Amino acid sequence: MKADHFDQQKLLALAAEDVVLTQLAHRRRTLPEAAAVEAAAEAERNAAGAVVRAETETRDLQREVTRMEADVETVRARAAKDQKLLDGGSVSAKQMTDLQHELSSLQRRQSDLEDQELELMEQVETAEKALAEAQEVHAAAREALARAEQLRDDALADVADATTKHEAARLSAAGGIPAALLALYDRIRTQTGTSGAALLQSRQCQGCRIELNGRDLATVRNADPHEVVRCENCGRILVRTAESGL
Repeated sequence: MKADHFDQQKLLALAAEDVVLTQLAHRRRTLPEAAAVEAAAEAERNAAGAVVRAETETRDLQREVTRMEADVETVRARAAKDQKLLDGGSVSAKQMTDLQHELSSLQRRQSDLEDQELELMEQVETAEKALAEAQEVHAAAREALARAEQLRDDALADVADATTKHEAARLSAAGGIPAALLALYDRIRTQTGTSGAALLQSRQCQGCRIELNGRDLATVRNADPHEVVRCENCGRILVRTAESGL
């Protein structure tokens, strides 16, 4: 294929834009800010889970305290009833002895229950403190996630702005290239995944960084200036200039 030597040189501006666009696409896929969001989201989920567990433990202990309070109140009521019967003096001697024994048992039971209730209340206090700390950690994790998401969104916006700018520059660069040459370039660009042409500088392809020598160098050196030559290694169009070292 032949194309005007100066039209071939126009491919360098197009290739430069394609390289930048490829880099921007890679950056968008591998944003460290996006990875930071994932890490922050994981931390937030863990913190949320810790809050749920702390809330569950606190509620369970509070329900146990409520149950214990009810048991204590039942014992107190029974003891008060027995004491009222004793104070009334209307019971027999045997009933009085039985009531006194029962009162003694109730007092021991009430003391045991109150000790257990006190222990439970201490556990509730500890659980509530742990819950408050978990909620603080969760709040901090939510704030960190929000900051990470903002940084990611800002980075994505920067990439989008740069992409729009370089897409416009690419369109402008492509506008001055003959259709056949541009079609070949685009086909090669699809194959390489970056650009379809590269500068031959000091006998080295700037696309794959391989230096031409031997038969390949002779082929390029002897080619017509308007002949479209390609790198034998990467397949890109080799754009020859005064810097090519031929």
